[in-house]
Amino acid sequence: MDYVTAAPHPRTEAAGPAGSGRRSLAVALLCGALGAAVALLATRQRWAEGTATVAGGTFPLTAKGSDVTGVPAALAIVGLAALVAVFAVRRAGRLLVAGLLALSGAGIVAASLLAASDSSALDEKAAQASGDTSATVAALSHTGWPYVAVAGGALILLAGLLALRFGNRWPAMSGRYERGADRPRRTARPVDPERPEELWKALDRGEDPTGS
Repeated sequence: MDYVTAAPHPRTEAAGPAGSGRRSLAVALLCGALGAAVALLATRQRWAEGTATVAGGTFPLTAKGSDVTGVPAALAIVGLAALVAVFAVRRAGRLLVAGLLALSGAGIVAASLLAASDSSALDEKAAQASGDTSATVAALSHTGWPYVAVAGGALILLAGLLALRFGNRWPAMSGRYERGADRPRRTARPVDPERPEELWKALDRGEDPTGS
């Protein structure tokens, strides 16, 4: 008894990589854009608070993320720019930009974790409020916003890793121009040598009016 084995259809085989490329592209765009927005938002919120002793009383102090460290906000902007630049380059350039995207996310995570327990910004404010350069903040406490910035950085890192893994399947901005350049030129139409206007039109189209 003969068995017939069905051969996989070429379109089915091609649909696998193309489908994974589209899915990874959508996820990377979402993660990168959302991660940058979350990190930027987090740096504008209160990260730490405490008190300083001024004229025998206490004075409340607060520090936003941007007061504690400017690294997460700066890297969020870099990551957002790298996310856009991924589609403007190809091959080795795309790998370099994808690596920059991933490093931006990792940098946000590291900087936010280090700043989560930092008190230097509030110590500086306490010294300014009290007029004593040796004064430090009292009743120090931290909020959860540094960890929100960590989450934003993790999303950017994920976008960079997806770009490194699947970026070679993503389209580029210049793709349509390259496809147009690969198309064969149209056959030049015969030109009547007795009509000079046709000669000029042929030259404007990039055709050889002599037909050679």
